[in-house]
This record gives sequence, C-alpha cells and structure tokens, in this order.
Amino acid sequence: MPVIGVLPLARPTFDVPYAEEMAAACFKALEATGHRIIGSRALLFDGAAAEAALAELKREKIDLLLILQVTFTDASMTVRIAKDNLAPLAIWAVPEPRAGGRLRLNSFCGLNLAAHALGLAGIPLRWLYAAPDAPLIGDAIGGLVIGDERDPAFPVGPRPGLVEREQAARVLAALKGRSIGLVGEHPAGFDTCAYDPARLAALAGVAVEPIGLPDLFAAARAVPAERIAATRADVAGKLTGLDAVDQPQLERSLGIYHALEGLKAQKGCSALAVRCWPEMFTEHGCAACGPMGLLTEARTPCACEADVYGALTAMLLQEVAGAPAWLVDIVDMDSAGNTGVFWHCGSAPLSMADPAVQPRAQLHSNRKMPLLQEFTLKPGRVSIARISQARGRTTMILAGGEMIAAPMSFTGTSGVIRFDRSTEDVTEAMMEFGLEHHVALVYGEHRGVLRALGEAMGLPVVELA
Repeated sequence: MPVIGVLPLARPTFDVPYAEEMAAACFKALEATGHRIIGSRALLFDGAAAEAALAELKREKIDLLLILQVTFTDASMTVRIAKDNLAPLAIWAVPEPRAGGRLRLNSFCGLNLAAHALGLAGIPLRWLYAAPDAPLIGDAIGGLVIGDERDPAFPVGPRPGLVEREQAARVLAALKGRSIGLVGEHPAGFDTCAYDPARLAALAGVAVEPIGLPDLFAAARAVPAERIAATRADVAGKLTGLDAVDQPQLERSLGIYHALEGLKAQKGCSALAVRCWPEMFTEHGCAACGPMGLLTEARTPCACEADVYGALTAMLLQEVAGAPAWLVDIVDMDSAGNTGVFWHCGSAPLSMADPAVQPRAQLHSNRKMPLLQEFTLKPGRVSIARISQARGRTTMILAGGEMIAAPMSFTGTSGVIRFDRSTEDVTEAMMEFGLEHHVALVYGEHRGVLRALGEAMGLPVVELA
C-alpha cells in the first residue's frame, strides 16, 4: 500500500477557517483512495511548524511527499522540504469560488510560485489543481503517486516581418539607457522576483537604481498636507467610496504616491519595482496598491513585490503598445469554463476599467488598509508577456487572449480571460515551463512585435497560447 506523507502549508493572513475546511476535505479525498496517509492534519503556518512536521515524516518511509498548498505561501519552505529528498514531491492546490469577495486562499498562485522556485533548483514536481470533491479526484491523486507523464505542447507563432522587426528595433533603442527604481528588496521565498544587474544591463541596456524603504517612508511623511488634499480631490473624481475608508491611512497612501513619483523623478527612473509588503502596512500603515495603479496609468509601470523583470516586461509592453501595461498574478484556471483570472490587490491602471463598472476605493483584502482601486477589466483583446528566468534561462514568454465581460471574481482589480488555447493546455505549459507568478498584460494584439523583440534581444520565444 503506497504511503503518502502530507504537509498542509498555509498563511494566517488568508481565510483560516475556510483553509481548514478545504484541508479537511483534501484529507478526506486522500483517505478515500485507500492509500496510507500520514502527516499533520493541522495547517502549518510557519517554517518552525513545517520543520517539525517534516521531522515526523522522516520517521517513516513514504512513497510520495505531498504538499497541500492550502493558501498562498512563499516558496522558501517548499524548496527546503524538496531538498530533503524523502520521496517524489507533489503539490496539490485548490480552487476557490469566484464569488466577488476577497481572495480567501490564493492557492493557485502559491503553486505557480513554487513551480518556478523548484524549476530553478532543478527539482522535479508533480502537481494537481483540483477541488477535493472534483470528479475522478481519486484517479488524479493516483496519478500523483505513480507520476503521470506530462508533455505539454507549445505552439509556434509566425515569424516576425520587416515592419515588426523595425518597430522592435525602435523599442529597444528607446529602452536603452533607462533605469528601474528598485524600492526595497523582494520578499524571502520570491525567487520569481530575483535579478542580476549585469544580466539585466546586457539584455536591454536597462539599469537598476536602488531606493531604500526608509527613504520612501521619509519622503511620504514630508509631503505637504495641501498637496495630499489636492490629490485626494482628484482621486475622488475617479473612485467612489473614498469617504468610507480610514482617512489617516488614505492620506499616508497618497503620501506614498507622491513619494514614489518624486523619487522616480529624482533618480530618473522609467519604471518602479516596489516592495509593497509587509513594511508598507506594518511600518507605514497603508497600502501601496492604489498609488502604484495611479503611477502605472501615468505611464510609470509599477511592479509589486520588487519584481525587477516584471517591471522591465511592463515597461517593454508599454513602449510597444503606447498604453499602460499592468503586472498581474494568475489566481485561477478553470478548465471546465475554459477561463482564467488575472488579479492583483488593486493596482490596475484606471484606463483598463470596464466602462460598465464604477471604480471604487477599497481596502487591502488581507491587511484591511487603503488605498486600492477596485474594478473589473474591460473586455477586449490582450497581449501577455514575461521576460522570464525560468529554469535559469532568460526567455520571452508570450500569450494572447480575450478579456471577457464577467462579474467581479475577487476584490481588487481582476479580469476573466479566455486564452487562445484551452485553459488546461495553458496551465500545463505554465507548470512545465516553471513560469514566474507575475506576467504583464496590455490591451491589443502586439505579439508580432514582441516576437521580433525576443529575436532582437537574443531570447528564445515561448508561446503559452
């Protein structure tokens, strides 16, 4: 009888009762397979708890080490677990309803982040993204145990023409000599956001200007009250609900907007990669999401979690399209409905809002602080890209699809996309490739020029859809 050792990873900033409910349902599905299931039934919220649970698993011989990705977590503990080599590693992430409320688990994004980190470390991964009560879930779990082979196909796009190559050359010339302001450092366990300055400079002629978080907070505190009041009045004309949020926190958030704007000008940066948590909440007392959305709308692309290559990709897309580009998480992939959800806390540029929806001020779903911009994305053609470092190779990743009119999936800014290929195929390709958890999107069909850019930069071009 196969023995499955289970480690249920979670973070307390998400919906813990719901996470516990989902974990219990996963254990029920596991036990129904007839395999021997060992390991902690309690959610493991930190490294110490996970280490203790892993030590218990080491007492027995197991055939599969299964991480239940109950909520989003960073990938540091996952890589640590994998390097113990107790048994083949699998991760099971669970979907949650697109009910219009907070993103209660964000489990898929945790799987995405882990797949990238494991790919960089050269560690094979078996994975599953399914509800514990999904049809044939027992067969899917059995596939994790035996290691079903996955061989996703990657479509080949048309070769760029002369006009597209000329446009790509103009874009590269425009980027050369620009810089990205790096505010703070990326969070631990976010290998997706790491970068090497020399490789970045060689790739696109783009430099990085480090900016300390204390400098940002000091600049924000120094913004005159009358300037913040004027910006608040301007934002009130674009977002409803400003009066309903905590006003001192809102003023601090608008101070961050002006501080980012000022530091960007002082350093001569064309884009920003910002460490947007936890210190933004714990030390300064506000969210940076809304300010980053306002700057992105004003053609200074902003990347969450200090993601330098994400900022570079958004800057490149903006140059290609002549319109704001937004960096997103992929938080759900629904094979049955053949759609995915692009989301971030509340940082999308307002020009991407569905005209049928009134954008409004919102609180961060986990930290309960303003300012976030909340709306659904407008329908239309989108191009998706990422200058990727997956598996240690720099690559241009591309995809295309249609953003469709749909109710709000989750609080913040989100959009429902139908890719040019089936969602199942795109998901398989993402995980096999080890794609980062951030991709950038822009409205319009621009993949011809982006393919030419990949060629001009000496990058392999990989098409997900």
